[in-house]
Amino acid sequence: MKIFFATLKVKPGKEADFERLQQELSKLTHDHEPDTIVYDVIRAVDKPGVYAVYARFKDEAAFKYHQGTPFHDRLVPPILECLDGGAAGMDLQFYEFVG
Repeated sequence: MKIFFATLKVKPGKEADFERLQQELSKLTHDHEPDTIVYDVIRAVDKPGVYAVYARFKDEAAFKYHQGTPFHDRLVPPILECLDGGAAGMDLQFYEFVG
């Protein structure tokens, strides 16, 4: 399995745009990528503008497929524009499944 957890800091005033774009990406991912097990976007309760994305893919091939979809290519650039510092506003970490 291929798993990532990304913490993202969104620019003040860009939260609604970010959420709309991420919700679309999540829905399209779930609808069109059967080997993506989870793609969830969550918002911090006590830290304004802080979000996380948790994604779990069947394998490396599923992760690469996700990265190459037309909707990923269309949605990720405007998502990054919403981040405080662009791509630097994202802390992306990869994990291994235990169990």
